[in-house]
Amino acid sequence: MAKLTVVPTPIGNLEDITLRAIRTLKEADLILAEDTRTSSILLKHYDIRKPLQSHHKFNEHRQVEQIAERIRSGERIVLVSDAGTPAISDPGYLLVRECIRREVEVECLPGATAFVPALVVSGLPAERFCFEGFLPQKKGRRTRLQALSVEERSIVFYESPFRLLKTLTQLAEAFGGERRVSVSRELSKHFEQTCRGTLSDVVAHFSAVEPRGEFVIVVDGANRKNSH
Repeated sequence: MAKLTVVPTPIGNLEDITLRAIRTLKEADLILAEDTRTSSILLKHYDIRKPLQSHHKFNEHRQVEQIAERIRSGERIVLVSDAGTPAISDPGYLLVRECIRREVEVECLPGATAFVPALVVSGLPAERFCFEGFLPQKKGRRTRLQALSVEERSIVFYESPFRLLKTLTQLAEAFGGERRVSVSRELSKHFEQTCRGTLSDVVAHFSAVEPRGEFVIVVDGANRKNSH
Protein backbone atom coordinates (compact mmCIF):
# COMPACT_ATOMS: atom_id res chain seq x y z
CA MET A 1 0.00 0.00 0.00
CA ALA A 2 1.32 3.44 -0.95
CA LYS A 3 2.41 5.47 2.10
CA LEU A 4 5.22 7.47 3.60
CA THR A 5 7.27 5.38 5.98
CA VAL A 6 9.66 7.11 8.37
CA VAL A 7 12.55 4.75 9.11
CA PRO A 8 15.03 5.34 11.96
CA THR A 9 18.64 4.52 11.10
CA PRO A 10 21.54 3.65 13.43
CA ILE A 11 23.10 6.51 15.36
CA GLY A 12 26.53 4.90 15.04
CA ASN A 13 26.72 1.12 15.06
CA LEU A 14 25.31 -0.22 11.78
CA GLU A 15 23.95 -3.31 13.58
CA ASP A 16 21.42 -1.12 15.42
CA ILE A 17 18.75 -1.43 12.74
CA THR A 18 15.63 -3.56 12.88
CA LEU A 19 14.75 -6.39 10.52
CA ARG A 20 11.56 -4.53 9.70
CA ALA A 21 13.52 -1.40 8.76
CA ILE A 22 15.73 -3.40 6.38
CA ARG A 23 12.69 -5.02 4.74
CA THR A 24 10.94 -1.66 4.40
CA LEU A 25 13.99 -0.10 2.75
CA LYS A 26 14.23 -3.02 0.32
CA GLU A 27 10.55 -2.68 -0.62
CA ALA A 28 10.67 1.10 -1.20
CA ASP A 29 10.24 2.69 -4.60
CA LEU A 30 12.28 5.69 -3.45
CA ILE A 31 14.37 6.53 -0.37
CA LEU A 32 14.56 10.16 0.72
CA ALA A 33 17.85 10.80 2.51
CA GLU A 34 19.17 13.79 4.43
CA ASP A 35 22.61 13.12 2.91
CA THR A 36 22.73 10.49 0.15
CA ARG A 37 26.44 9.85 0.79
CA THR A 38 25.83 8.95 4.42
CA SER A 39 22.78 6.80 3.65
CA SER A 40 24.61 5.02 0.83
CA ILE A 41 27.01 3.53 3.38
CA LEU A 42 24.13 1.95 5.31
CA LEU A 43 22.33 0.75 2.17
CA LYS A 44 25.50 -0.77 0.73
CA HIS A 45 26.17 -2.57 4.03
CA TYR A 46 22.79 -4.31 3.78
CA ASP A 47 22.89 -4.71 -0.02
CA ILE A 48 19.88 -2.43 -0.55
CA ARG A 49 19.79 -1.02 -4.07
CA LYS A 50 17.06 1.56 -4.35
CA PRO A 51 16.86 5.07 -5.84
CA LEU A 52 18.05 7.77 -3.44
CA GLN A 53 16.96 11.41 -3.42
CA SER A 54 18.28 14.23 -1.23
CA HIS A 55 15.73 15.62 1.23
CA HIS A 56 17.20 18.07 3.72
CA LYS A 57 16.43 21.35 5.48
CA PHE A 58 17.52 23.42 2.47
CA ASN A 59 15.20 21.82 -0.09
CA GLU A 60 12.37 20.19 1.89
CA HIS A 61 10.08 23.24 1.53
CA ARG A 62 10.20 22.89 -2.26
CA GLN A 63 9.73 19.12 -2.32
CA VAL A 64 6.97 18.19 0.11
CA GLU A 65 3.97 18.77 -2.17
CA GLN A 66 5.49 16.82 -5.06
CA ILE A 67 6.54 13.92 -2.83
CA ALA A 68 3.13 13.69 -1.14
CA GLU A 69 1.51 13.59 -4.57
CA ARG A 70 3.83 10.80 -5.72
CA ILE A 71 2.78 8.73 -2.72
CA ARG A 72 -0.89 9.40 -3.48
CA SER A 73 -0.27 8.13 -7.01
CA GLY A 74 0.92 4.79 -5.63
CA GLU A 75 4.63 5.03 -4.77
CA ARG A 76 6.10 3.61 -1.57
CA ILE A 77 8.48 6.28 -0.27
CA VAL A 78 10.76 5.94 2.74
CA LEU A 79 12.30 8.86 4.65
CA VAL A 80 15.60 8.48 6.53
CA SER A 81 17.99 10.95 8.14
CA ASP A 82 21.75 10.65 8.62
CA ALA A 83 21.27 9.02 12.02
CA GLY A 84 18.37 8.33 14.34
CA THR A 85 14.70 9.11 13.78
CA PRO A 86 13.73 11.72 11.14
CA ALA A 87 11.84 14.79 12.41
CA ILE A 88 13.61 14.60 15.80
CA SER A 89 16.05 17.53 15.36
CA ASP A 90 16.24 16.42 11.70
CA PRO A 91 14.20 17.05 8.52
CA GLY A 92 10.87 15.24 8.28
CA TYR A 93 8.21 17.25 10.06
CA LEU A 94 7.20 19.27 6.99
CA LEU A 95 6.76 16.17 4.82
CA VAL A 96 4.77 14.34 7.48
CA ARG A 97 2.52 17.38 7.91
CA GLU A 98 1.93 17.69 4.15
CA CYS A 99 1.11 13.98 3.81
CA ILE A 100 -1.41 14.22 6.64
CA ARG A 101 -2.93 17.33 5.06
CA ARG A 102 -3.42 15.39 1.80
CA GLU A 103 -4.74 12.32 3.66
CA VAL A 104 -1.70 10.26 2.69
CA GLU A 105 -0.94 7.47 5.16
CA VAL A 106 2.14 7.98 7.34
CA GLU A 107 3.82 5.38 9.53
CA CYS A 108 6.94 5.66 11.66
CA LEU A 109 8.93 2.56 12.56
CA PRO A 110 10.37 2.34 16.07
CA GLY A 111 14.12 2.54 16.27
CA ALA A 112 17.26 4.42 17.21
CA THR A 113 17.33 7.95 18.59
CA ALA A 114 20.28 9.38 20.49
CA PHE A 115 18.60 10.96 23.50
CA VAL A 116 17.12 7.73 24.92
CA PRO A 117 20.39 5.86 25.70
CA ALA A 118 21.99 9.12 26.88
CA LEU A 119 19.11 9.74 29.29
CA VAL A 120 19.16 6.17 30.61
CA VAL A 121 22.94 6.11 31.30
CA SER A 122 22.93 9.61 32.81
CA GLY A 123 21.80 8.34 36.19
CA LEU A 124 19.41 11.30 36.37
CA PRO A 125 15.63 10.85 36.75
CA ALA A 126 14.22 9.58 33.45
CA GLU A 127 10.54 8.99 34.19
CA ARG A 128 9.74 12.59 33.16
CA PHE A 129 12.01 14.73 31.01
CA CYS A 130 12.11 17.73 28.71
CA PHE A 131 13.68 17.35 25.24
CA GLU A 132 15.11 20.62 23.89
CA GLY A 133 17.24 19.37 20.97
CA PHE A 134 19.62 22.09 19.76
CA LEU A 135 19.46 25.45 21.52
CA PRO A 136 18.98 28.57 19.37
CA GLN A 137 22.45 29.53 18.16
CA LYS A 138 21.99 33.28 18.58
CA LYS A 139 18.63 35.01 18.95
CA GLY A 140 16.72 33.87 22.03
CA ARG A 141 19.47 31.59 23.35
CA ARG A 142 20.03 33.25 26.74
CA THR A 143 16.31 33.83 27.20
CA ARG A 144 15.67 30.13 26.61
CA LEU A 145 18.38 29.12 29.08
CA GLN A 146 16.94 31.39 31.75
CA ALA A 147 13.46 29.95 31.21
CA LEU A 148 14.82 26.40 31.48
CA SER A 149 16.74 27.16 34.68
CA VAL A 150 13.55 26.55 36.70
CA GLU A 151 12.44 23.43 34.76
CA GLU A 152 12.03 20.61 37.31
CA ARG A 153 12.32 17.71 34.85
CA SER A 154 15.60 16.38 33.46
CA ILE A 155 16.49 18.41 30.35
CA VAL A 156 18.05 16.89 27.23
CA PHE A 157 20.06 18.85 24.66
CA TYR A 158 21.93 17.95 21.48
CA GLU A 159 25.21 19.72 20.74
CA SER A 160 28.08 19.65 18.27
CA PRO A 161 31.73 19.34 19.40
CA PHE A 162 32.39 22.90 18.19
CA ARG A 163 29.84 24.51 20.53
CA LEU A 164 29.91 22.05 23.45
CA LEU A 165 32.18 24.01 25.79
CA LYS A 166 30.32 27.27 25.11
CA THR A 167 26.98 25.59 25.81
CA LEU A 168 28.17 23.92 29.02
CA THR A 169 29.62 27.23 30.22
CA GLN A 170 26.36 29.05 29.52
CA LEU A 171 24.39 26.28 31.25
CA ALA A 172 26.60 26.70 34.33
CA GLU A 173 25.99 30.47 34.27
CA ALA A 174 22.22 30.08 33.91
CA PHE A 175 21.63 26.99 36.11
CA GLY A 176 24.48 27.28 38.60
CA GLY A 177 27.75 25.38 38.56
CA GLU A 178 26.58 22.80 41.10
CA ARG A 179 23.72 21.48 38.93
CA ARG A 180 24.27 17.81 38.01
CA VAL A 181 24.87 16.94 34.36
CA SER A 182 25.74 13.97 32.16
CA VAL A 183 27.44 14.41 28.77
CA SER A 184 27.52 11.45 26.36
CA ARG A 185 29.46 11.22 23.11
CA GLU A 186 29.73 8.76 20.23
CA LEU A 187 26.78 6.70 21.48
CA SER A 188 26.78 3.09 20.21
CA LYS A 189 30.24 3.56 18.66
CA HIS A 190 33.61 2.14 19.71
CA PHE A 191 34.65 5.26 21.61
CA GLU A 192 31.34 5.83 23.41
CA GLN A 193 31.91 7.82 26.59
CA THR A 194 29.83 9.53 29.28
CA CYS A 195 31.14 12.25 31.58
CA ARG A 196 29.08 12.88 34.73
CA GLY A 197 29.37 15.45 37.51
CA THR A 198 28.43 19.05 38.19
CA LEU A 199 28.34 21.59 35.40
CA SER A 200 31.53 23.09 36.86
CA ASP A 201 33.17 19.64 36.74
CA VAL A 202 32.34 18.99 33.09
CA VAL A 203 33.30 22.52 32.00
CA ALA A 204 36.72 21.89 33.58
CA HIS A 205 36.93 18.47 31.90
CA PHE A 206 36.15 19.70 28.40
CA SER A 207 38.39 22.75 28.86
CA ALA A 208 41.24 20.26 29.23
CA VAL A 209 40.01 17.59 26.77
CA GLU A 210 39.06 18.62 23.25
CA PRO A 211 35.44 17.61 22.50
CA ARG A 212 35.14 15.09 19.65
CA GLY A 213 32.02 13.49 18.20
CA GLU A 214 28.34 14.33 18.58
CA PHE A 215 27.06 15.03 22.09
CA VAL A 216 23.91 14.57 24.15
CA ILE A 217 23.71 16.68 27.32
CA VAL A 218 21.34 15.69 30.14
CA VAL A 219 20.93 18.26 32.93
CA ASP A 220 19.21 17.58 36.23
CA GLY A 221 15.98 19.42 36.95
CA ALA A 222 15.80 22.39 39.30
CA ASN A 223 15.19 21.98 43.04
CA ARG A 224 15.59 18.18 43.11
CA LYS A 225 17.44 16.33 45.82
CA ASN A 226 16.79 12.70 44.81
CA SER A 227 19.23 12.61 41.86
CA HIS A 228 22.33 13.69 43.76
